Amino acid sequence: MRFEINAGLSRSRARTGALHLVHGVVETPAYMPCASRAVVRACPPDAVAATGVQIVAANAYHLHLRPGEQVIAECGGLHRFMCWDRPILTDSGGFQVFSLTDSNDVSDEGVTFRSPVDGSEILLTPELSVAIQSALGGDIAMPLDECCPWPAERDYVERSVERTLRWAERSQESHSREDQQLFGIVQGGVYPDLRERSARETAAMGFPGFAVGGLSVGEGRDEMLVSLCAAMSALPEDRPVHLMGVGTPLDIVDCAAEGVDLFDCVLPTRNARHGSVMTWEGPVRIGAADHETDVRPLSESCDCPACAGELSRAYLRHLFRTGEPLGWQLLSLHNLRFYTQLMARVRQAIAADSLDDLRSQVGAWTERDRS
Repeated sequence: MRFEINAGLSRSRARTGALHLVHGVVETPAYMPCASRAVVRACPPDAVAATGVQIVAANAYHLHLRPGEQVIAECGGLHRFMCWDRPILTDSGGFQVFSLTDSNDVSDEGVTFRSPVDGSEILLTPELSVAIQSALGGDIAMPLDECCPWPAERDYVERSVERTLRWAERSQESHSREDQQLFGIVQGGVYPDLRERSARETAAMGFPGFAVGGLSVGEGRDEMLVSLCAAMSALPEDRPVHLMGVGTPLDIVDCAAEGVDLFDCVLPTRNARHGSVMTWEGPVRIGAADHETDVRPLSESCDCPACAGELSRAYLRHLFRTGEPLGWQLLSLHNLRFYTQLMARVRQAIAADSLDDLRSQVGAWTERDRS
Protein backbone atom coordinates (compact mmCIF):
# COMPACT_ATOMS: atom_id res chain seq x y z
CA MET A 1 0.00 0.00 0.00
CA ARG A 2 1.05 3.56 -0.69
CA PHE A 3 -0.82 6.71 0.30
CA GLU A 4 -0.03 9.96 -1.48
CA ILE A 5 -1.35 13.30 -0.27
CA ASN A 6 -1.87 15.54 -3.28
CA ALA A 7 -3.49 18.71 -1.94
CA GLY A 8 -4.62 20.11 1.38
CA LEU A 9 -5.96 23.19 3.13
CA SER A 10 -3.66 25.12 5.42
CA ARG A 11 -6.49 26.07 7.77
CA SER A 12 -7.93 22.56 8.19
CA ARG A 13 -6.94 18.90 7.96
CA ALA A 14 -8.78 18.41 4.66
CA ARG A 15 -6.69 16.76 1.95
CA THR A 16 -6.96 14.92 -1.32
CA GLY A 17 -4.88 11.88 -2.01
CA ALA A 18 -4.35 8.62 -3.83
CA LEU A 19 -4.53 5.31 -1.99
CA HIS A 20 -2.62 2.67 -3.93
CA LEU A 21 -3.84 -0.88 -3.23
CA VAL A 22 -3.33 -4.24 -4.90
CA HIS A 23 -6.54 -3.95 -6.93
CA GLY A 24 -6.26 -0.33 -7.93
CA VAL A 25 -5.87 3.29 -6.91
CA VAL A 26 -8.55 5.09 -4.90
CA GLU A 27 -8.75 8.87 -5.23
CA THR A 28 -9.56 10.27 -1.80
CA PRO A 29 -11.73 11.39 -0.11
CA ALA A 30 -13.86 8.51 -1.40
CA TYR A 31 -17.18 6.89 -0.56
CA MET A 32 -17.55 3.11 -0.28
CA PRO A 33 -21.00 1.60 -0.74
CA CYS A 34 -21.82 -1.33 1.52
CA ALA A 35 -21.53 -4.73 -0.14
CA SER A 36 -21.90 -6.57 3.16
CA ARG A 37 -22.98 -9.87 1.60
CA ALA A 38 -20.69 -9.48 -1.44
CA VAL A 39 -23.26 -7.40 -3.30
CA VAL A 40 -24.38 -3.78 -3.37
CA ARG A 41 -28.03 -4.66 -2.94
CA ALA A 42 -29.96 -5.11 -6.20
CA CYS A 43 -27.07 -3.74 -8.29
CA PRO A 44 -24.82 -5.67 -10.72
CA PRO A 45 -21.07 -5.11 -10.16
CA ASP A 46 -20.48 -3.56 -13.58
CA ALA A 47 -23.32 -1.09 -13.04
CA VAL A 48 -21.89 -0.12 -9.64
CA ALA A 49 -18.48 0.47 -11.24
CA ALA A 50 -20.10 2.57 -13.97
CA THR A 51 -21.39 5.02 -11.32
CA GLY A 52 -17.77 5.84 -10.45
CA VAL A 53 -17.51 3.75 -7.27
CA GLN A 54 -13.83 3.01 -6.66
CA ILE A 55 -13.99 0.69 -3.64
CA VAL A 56 -16.69 -1.26 -1.78
CA ALA A 57 -17.02 -2.45 1.82
CA ALA A 58 -17.88 -6.09 2.54
CA ASN A 59 -18.47 -7.70 5.94
CA ALA A 60 -16.78 -10.66 7.60
CA TYR A 61 -19.77 -11.39 9.88
CA HIS A 62 -22.27 -11.82 7.06
CA LEU A 63 -19.90 -13.72 4.77
CA HIS A 64 -18.76 -16.04 7.56
CA LEU A 65 -22.40 -17.01 8.16
CA ARG A 66 -23.22 -17.43 4.46
CA PRO A 67 -21.71 -18.77 2.30
CA GLY A 68 -18.60 -19.12 4.51
CA GLU A 69 -15.13 -17.76 3.88
CA GLN A 70 -13.80 -21.14 2.71
CA VAL A 71 -16.43 -21.30 -0.04
CA ILE A 72 -15.36 -17.86 -1.21
CA ALA A 73 -11.68 -18.80 -0.99
CA GLU A 74 -12.29 -21.92 -3.09
CA CYS A 75 -14.05 -19.73 -5.67
CA GLY A 76 -10.90 -17.64 -6.06
CA GLY A 77 -11.37 -15.06 -3.33
CA LEU A 78 -13.87 -12.27 -2.78
CA HIS A 79 -12.91 -10.22 -5.85
CA ARG A 80 -13.51 -13.10 -8.22
CA PHE A 81 -16.52 -14.39 -6.27
CA MET A 82 -18.42 -11.09 -6.66
CA CYS A 83 -16.88 -10.12 -10.04
CA TRP A 84 -15.38 -6.91 -8.67
CA ASP A 85 -11.86 -6.10 -9.88
CA ARG A 86 -11.44 -2.89 -7.84
CA PRO A 87 -10.39 -2.57 -4.19
CA ILE A 88 -12.46 -4.08 -1.38
CA LEU A 89 -12.41 -3.25 2.32
CA THR A 90 -13.71 -5.93 4.70
CA ASP A 91 -15.05 -5.06 8.13
CA SER A 92 -14.40 -7.38 11.07
CA GLY A 93 -18.07 -7.96 11.83
CA GLY A 94 -17.79 -6.60 15.36
CA PHE A 95 -20.46 -3.94 14.88
CA GLN A 96 -22.88 -6.51 13.43
CA VAL A 97 -22.32 -8.91 16.33
CA PHE A 98 -23.18 -6.18 18.81
CA SER A 99 -26.09 -4.69 16.84
CA LEU A 100 -27.74 -7.59 14.98
CA THR A 101 -27.60 -10.53 17.40
CA ASP A 102 -30.22 -10.90 20.13
CA SER A 103 -27.65 -11.70 22.78
CA ASN A 104 -23.90 -11.74 22.98
CA ASP A 105 -21.33 -12.35 25.67
CA VAL A 106 -18.25 -10.13 25.55
CA SER A 107 -15.05 -11.25 27.25
CA ASP A 108 -11.38 -10.52 26.79
CA GLU A 109 -11.24 -13.65 24.62
CA GLY A 110 -13.82 -12.38 22.13
CA VAL A 111 -17.58 -12.21 21.55
CA THR A 112 -19.82 -15.27 21.84
CA PHE A 113 -23.14 -15.16 20.00
CA ARG A 114 -25.67 -17.46 18.38
CA SER A 115 -25.82 -17.63 14.61
CA PRO A 116 -29.07 -16.16 13.26
CA VAL A 117 -28.80 -18.72 10.44
CA ASP A 118 -28.73 -22.03 12.33
CA GLY A 119 -28.59 -21.14 16.03
CA SER A 120 -25.09 -22.50 16.53
CA GLU A 121 -22.83 -20.83 19.08
CA ILE A 122 -19.93 -18.85 17.60
CA LEU A 123 -16.98 -17.36 19.44
CA LEU A 124 -15.65 -14.51 17.33
CA THR A 125 -12.11 -13.77 18.44
CA PRO A 126 -9.65 -11.25 17.00
CA GLU A 127 -7.73 -14.16 15.50
CA LEU A 128 -10.83 -15.69 13.88
CA SER A 129 -11.89 -12.33 12.42
CA VAL A 130 -8.44 -11.89 10.87
CA ALA A 131 -8.52 -15.47 9.54
CA ILE A 132 -11.94 -14.90 7.94
CA GLN A 133 -10.79 -11.70 6.26
CA SER A 134 -7.52 -13.26 5.12
CA ALA A 135 -9.50 -16.02 3.44
CA LEU A 136 -11.79 -13.46 1.80
CA GLY A 137 -8.76 -11.62 0.41
CA GLY A 138 -9.89 -8.00 0.54
CA ASP A 139 -7.38 -5.20 0.07
CA ILE A 140 -8.02 -3.72 3.53
CA ALA A 141 -9.06 -5.64 6.66
CA MET A 142 -10.25 -4.43 10.06
CA PRO A 143 -9.42 -5.86 13.49
CA LEU A 144 -12.21 -6.94 15.83
CA ASP A 145 -13.23 -4.04 18.07
CA GLU A 146 -15.88 -3.41 20.70
CA CYS A 147 -18.39 -0.86 19.45
CA CYS A 148 -20.08 0.77 22.42
CA PRO A 149 -23.76 1.67 22.29
CA TRP A 150 -24.94 5.21 22.85
CA PRO A 151 -25.38 6.38 25.51
CA ALA A 152 -22.80 4.51 27.57
CA GLU A 153 -21.22 5.23 30.95
CA ARG A 154 -17.63 6.42 30.92
CA ASP A 155 -16.35 3.41 32.93
CA TYR A 156 -17.80 1.03 30.37
CA VAL A 157 -16.36 2.97 27.43
CA GLU A 158 -12.95 3.10 29.10
CA ARG A 159 -12.92 -0.68 29.57
CA SER A 160 -14.03 -1.03 25.95
CA VAL A 161 -11.12 1.12 24.75
CA GLU A 162 -8.67 -1.04 26.68
CA ARG A 163 -10.19 -4.24 25.29
CA THR A 164 -10.15 -2.89 21.73
CA LEU A 165 -6.46 -2.02 22.12
CA ARG A 166 -5.66 -5.56 23.34
CA TRP A 167 -7.66 -7.05 20.48
CA ALA A 168 -5.78 -4.80 18.03
CA GLU A 169 -2.46 -6.22 19.26
CA ARG A 170 -3.72 -9.78 18.88
CA SER A 171 -5.08 -9.03 15.42
CA GLN A 172 -1.77 -7.55 14.36
CA GLU A 173 0.11 -10.59 15.64
CA SER A 174 -2.13 -13.03 13.76
CA HIS A 175 -2.29 -11.11 10.47
CA SER A 176 0.25 -12.30 7.93
CA ARG A 177 -1.23 -11.74 4.47
CA GLU A 178 1.22 -9.41 2.72
CA ASP A 179 -1.17 -8.28 -0.03
CA GLN A 180 -3.75 -7.13 2.52
CA GLN A 181 -3.52 -4.08 4.78
CA LEU A 182 -4.78 -4.32 8.37
CA PHE A 183 -5.98 -0.96 9.69
CA GLY A 184 -6.25 -0.07 13.38
CA ILE A 185 -9.61 1.04 14.83
CA VAL A 186 -10.16 3.96 17.21
CA GLN A 187 -13.00 3.79 19.74
CA GLY A 188 -13.90 5.90 22.79
CA GLY A 189 -17.56 6.83 22.54
CA VAL A 190 -18.27 10.55 22.90
CA TYR A 191 -15.48 11.11 25.44
CA PRO A 192 -12.81 13.21 23.68
CA ASP A 193 -10.00 12.22 26.06
CA LEU A 194 -10.76 8.53 25.52
CA ARG A 195 -10.87 9.09 21.76
CA GLU A 196 -7.50 10.80 21.89
CA ARG A 197 -6.02 8.03 24.03
CA SER A 198 -7.40 5.29 21.79
CA ALA A 199 -6.04 7.04 18.69
CA ARG A 200 -2.62 7.71 20.22
CA GLU A 201 -2.11 4.14 21.46
CA THR A 202 -3.47 2.58 18.27
CA ALA A 203 -1.18 4.81 16.19
CA ALA A 204 1.79 3.67 18.29
CA MET A 205 1.21 0.10 17.03
CA GLY A 206 2.27 1.21 13.55
CA PHE A 207 -0.78 0.28 11.50
CA PRO A 208 -0.62 1.40 7.84
CA GLY A 209 -4.01 3.09 8.16
CA PHE A 210 -6.75 3.72 10.67
CA ALA A 211 -10.51 3.66 11.09
CA VAL A 212 -12.63 5.66 13.51
CA GLY A 213 -15.58 3.58 14.69
CA GLY A 214 -18.47 3.90 17.08
CA LEU A 215 -19.80 7.23 15.80
CA SER A 216 -23.18 8.09 14.25
CA VAL A 217 -24.82 5.55 16.57
CA GLY A 218 -27.33 7.96 18.10
CA GLU A 219 -25.26 10.85 19.40
CA GLY A 220 -25.76 14.39 18.12
CA ARG A 221 -23.71 15.81 15.24
CA ASP A 222 -21.79 18.16 17.54
CA GLU A 223 -20.76 15.26 19.78
CA MET A 224 -19.75 13.25 16.75
CA LEU A 225 -17.58 16.02 15.32
CA VAL A 226 -15.90 16.78 18.67
CA SER A 227 -15.13 13.07 19.14
CA LEU A 228 -13.81 12.78 15.60
CA CYS A 229 -11.58 15.84 16.02
CA ALA A 230 -10.11 14.37 19.22
CA ALA A 231 -9.23 11.16 17.39
CA MET A 232 -7.85 12.88 14.29
CA SER A 233 -5.57 15.08 16.38
CA ALA A 234 -3.70 12.00 17.61
CA LEU A 235 -3.45 10.05 14.34
CA PRO A 236 -0.47 10.33 11.96
CA GLU A 237 -1.14 12.76 9.13
CA ASP A 238 0.56 10.55 6.55
CA ARG A 239 -1.80 7.56 6.98
CA PRO A 240 -5.29 7.10 5.46
CA VAL A 241 -8.28 7.35 7.81
CA HIS A 242 -11.63 5.65 7.33
CA LEU A 243 -14.71 6.93 9.20
CA MET A 244 -17.00 3.96 9.70
CA GLY A 245 -20.74 4.20 9.10
CA VAL A 246 -20.95 7.99 8.75
CA GLY A 247 -22.29 9.26 5.45
CA THR A 248 -24.94 11.92 5.08
CA PRO A 249 -23.79 14.46 2.47
CA LEU A 250 -23.28 17.15 5.14
CA ASP A 251 -21.44 14.70 7.41
CA ILE A 252 -19.13 13.81 4.54
CA VAL A 253 -18.21 17.43 3.83
CA ASP A 254 -17.70 18.28 7.51
CA CYS A 255 -15.67 15.14 8.23
CA ALA A 256 -13.59 15.51 5.07
CA ALA A 257 -12.66 18.93 6.45
CA GLU A 258 -11.23 17.09 9.45
CA GLY A 259 -9.01 14.91 7.26
CA VAL A 260 -11.14 11.79 6.75
CA ASP A 261 -10.20 9.93 3.55
CA LEU A 262 -12.71 7.06 3.32
CA PHE A 263 -16.42 6.85 4.15
CA ASP A 264 -18.89 3.98 4.15
CA CYS A 265 -22.64 4.20 4.72
CA VAL A 266 -25.80 2.32 3.72
CA LEU A 267 -27.70 5.58 3.17
CA PRO A 268 -27.73 5.81 -0.67
CA THR A 269 -29.08 2.31 -1.27
CA ARG A 270 -31.29 2.17 1.83
CA ASN A 271 -32.90 5.49 0.93
CA ALA A 272 -33.43 4.26 -2.62
CA ARG A 273 -35.32 1.21 -1.39
CA HIS A 274 -37.62 3.58 0.50
CA GLY A 275 -38.16 5.84 -2.51
CA SER A 276 -35.94 8.70 -1.33
CA VAL A 277 -33.86 10.03 -4.22
CA MET A 278 -30.99 12.51 -4.04
CA THR A 279 -30.55 15.12 -6.74
CA TRP A 280 -28.61 18.38 -6.79
CA GLU A 281 -31.85 20.15 -7.64
CA GLY A 282 -33.38 18.89 -4.40
CA PRO A 283 -34.61 15.63 -2.85
CA VAL A 284 -37.29 13.61 -4.64
CA ARG A 285 -39.83 11.34 -2.94
CA ILE A 286 -40.56 9.15 -5.92
CA GLY A 287 -43.68 7.59 -4.43
CA ALA A 288 -45.45 10.95 -4.07
CA ALA A 289 -48.66 11.44 -6.03
CA ASP A 290 -47.35 14.50 -7.85
CA HIS A 291 -44.97 12.26 -9.83
CA GLU A 292 -47.77 10.04 -11.18
CA THR A 293 -47.72 11.75 -14.59
CA ASP A 294 -44.34 13.50 -14.30
CA VAL A 295 -42.42 12.87 -17.52
CA ARG A 296 -39.20 14.53 -16.31
CA PRO A 297 -36.10 12.47 -15.44
CA LEU A 298 -34.97 12.38 -11.84
CA SER A 299 -32.29 14.98 -12.57
CA GLU A 300 -31.13 16.93 -15.61
CA SER A 301 -27.56 16.93 -14.24
CA CYS A 302 -27.21 13.17 -13.74
CA ASP A 303 -25.89 10.52 -16.11
CA CYS A 304 -26.99 7.41 -14.21
CA PRO A 305 -28.85 4.70 -16.21
CA ALA A 306 -32.26 6.08 -15.24
CA CYS A 307 -31.48 9.70 -16.08
CA ALA A 308 -29.33 9.02 -19.14
CA GLY A 309 -31.99 6.62 -20.39
CA GLU A 310 -34.60 9.36 -19.99
CA LEU A 311 -36.79 7.17 -17.81
CA SER A 312 -39.55 9.36 -16.43
CA ARG A 313 -40.37 9.95 -12.80
CA ALA A 314 -43.82 8.55 -13.60
CA TYR A 315 -42.31 5.25 -14.75
CA LEU A 316 -39.90 5.06 -11.80
CA ARG A 317 -42.81 5.77 -9.43
CA HIS A 318 -44.72 2.92 -11.05
CA LEU A 319 -41.78 0.53 -10.54
CA PHE A 320 -41.37 1.65 -6.93
CA ARG A 321 -45.04 1.39 -5.99
CA THR A 322 -45.43 -2.04 -7.58
CA GLY A 323 -42.31 -3.35 -5.83
CA GLU A 324 -40.46 -4.15 -9.03
CA PRO A 325 -36.77 -4.93 -8.29
CA LEU A 326 -35.76 -2.89 -11.34
CA GLY A 327 -37.04 0.20 -9.52
CA TRP A 328 -34.82 -0.44 -6.47
CA GLN A 329 -31.87 -1.02 -8.77
CA LEU A 330 -32.34 2.15 -10.82
CA LEU A 331 -32.94 4.35 -7.77
CA SER A 332 -29.93 2.81 -5.99
CA LEU A 333 -27.65 3.40 -8.96
CA HIS A 334 -28.90 6.98 -9.16
CA ASN A 335 -28.12 7.62 -5.48
CA LEU A 336 -24.70 5.98 -5.84
CA ARG A 337 -23.97 8.28 -8.77
CA PHE A 338 -25.02 11.26 -6.64
CA TYR A 339 -22.51 10.15 -3.99
CA THR A 340 -19.64 9.69 -6.44
CA GLN A 341 -20.41 13.15 -7.85
CA LEU A 342 -20.45 14.50 -4.29
CA MET A 343 -17.01 13.01 -3.59
CA ALA A 344 -15.64 14.44 -6.83
CA ARG A 345 -16.93 17.86 -5.78
CA VAL A 346 -15.34 17.43 -2.34
CA ARG A 347 -11.97 16.63 -3.94
CA GLN A 348 -12.29 19.57 -6.34
CA ALA A 349 -13.26 21.94 -3.52
CA ILE A 350 -10.30 20.90 -1.39
CA ALA A 351 -7.93 21.38 -4.31
CA ALA A 352 -9.48 24.80 -5.08
CA ASP A 353 -9.66 25.86 -1.40
CA SER A 354 -13.43 26.28 -1.69
CA LEU A 355 -14.71 23.64 0.72
CA ASP A 356 -16.69 26.27 2.66
CA ASP A 357 -18.66 27.09 -0.48
CA LEU A 358 -19.46 23.43 -1.06
CA ARG A 359 -20.54 23.07 2.56
CA SER A 360 -23.00 25.93 2.11
CA GLN A 361 -24.43 24.26 -0.98
CA VAL A 362 -24.73 20.86 0.72
CA GLY A 363 -26.15 22.50 3.84
CA ALA A 364 -28.89 24.10 1.76
CA TRP A 365 -29.58 20.73 0.11
CA THR A 366 -29.82 19.13 3.55
CA GLU A 367 -32.37 21.70 4.69
CA ARG A 368 -34.49 21.00 1.62
CA ASP A 369 -34.27 17.28 2.38
CA ARG A 370 -35.47 17.80 5.96
CA SER A 371 -38.42 19.84 4.81
